[in-house]
Amino acid sequence: MERDQTRMFNTNRFKLGLFGMNCNGGLTMTKAPERWDQSWRNNVTAARLAEQAGLEFLLPIGRWHGYRGETDTEGTTWETLVWAAGLLAATEEISAFGTLHVSFANPVFAAKQMVTADHIGEGRFGINIVSGWNEGEFAMFGLNLLEHDERYAYSEEWVEIVKRIWSQTDPFDYHGKYFQLAQVLGKPKPWQGTRPLLMSAGSSPAGRAFAARHADCLFMNIFDLDALPKDVADLRATAPDRSPGIYASGHIISRRTTRETKEFYDYIVHEQGDWEAAEHIVSIRISGGGKSIPPELVRKMTERHVSGIGTMPLVGTYDEVAGLFKRMSDAGLDGMAVGLVNYIDEFPILRDEILPRMERLGLRKPLESSHQKQ
Repeated sequence: MERDQTRMFNTNRFKLGLFGMNCNGGLTMTKAPERWDQSWRNNVTAARLAEQAGLEFLLPIGRWHGYRGETDTEGTTWETLVWAAGLLAATEEISAFGTLHVSFANPVFAAKQMVTADHIGEGRFGINIVSGWNEGEFAMFGLNLLEHDERYAYSEEWVEIVKRIWSQTDPFDYHGKYFQLAQVLGKPKPWQGTRPLLMSAGSSPAGRAFAARHADCLFMNIFDLDALPKDVADLRATAPDRSPGIYASGHIISRRTTRETKEFYDYIVHEQGDWEAAEHIVSIRISGGGKSIPPELVRKMTERHVSGIGTMPLVGTYDEVAGLFKRMSDAGLDGMAVGLVNYIDEFPILRDEILPRMERLGLRKPLESSHQKQ
């Protein structure tokens, strides 16, 4: 299979992936017994469910410190490059991304790791490039957290080196501000001579500029659905010479009726929510000097962190959630990575209720009809 024949290039108007299932608790900071257990067996089961239902991709979270509280959500995680390689070996059609903090891995070493995963998946591997924001995680590696925009300057050199390793057949020297390398060469090259898809979620001016130069998939935060059409258009304008996919992240909490949805949401978030952990993540994001989310907005998002680590809430009946996907698609979004309270137990709701409604809304095609390349 060629890379452009993978599901990431299919004809579905709105693509979907599972997000964060490599972490304990997934995206939800809840003490409820239904919370996600990230065991390897559960990850393989969820990946195969997603593949059988026609989802396009799996996206992990790169995390080295948890968020404390009673649950320490995302404190127990699988390293994402090995995770992706394992799931690519356990599946046949769905794509899997790694998520890599570039400061934590030498580009020469990482380039070969990623090529290995890419060949295991026969072109279904992609990489989410992260410049980092969690000061405690940097300290864990003995590193200082660079000033915000300088992190992207570092990432720029890192990605440039990796791309050259993947494409150049002769050894090269590299002399930059952050890297001094001699006679660099990497073999084999990525699958069939084409590179893995690159993803970036930077939303600050520096992050967007970096993503515009390098990323095939641009991830954005959604704070206001009314403003989404303009936000998407502005993001697309950063890469006028290319047509990158525009994606966002969200979490689904859905039941058949409004009452059932509210009761389940209140149970997961208000009755069983780990609010101590949510306050901790808010304090980290503010102290990390990030510019993607203004500090005053981060504070207002504490409940959103309990329900879905700050991602877009897709809370409602089956019809309402499908309608939200339609609204986001109409605004120009190409897809979304979503979290579930439990990626196995809750998956039938996505597969049997929401996906058919998305098909009726023209957002997706039945699995057997979606393989045609865009």
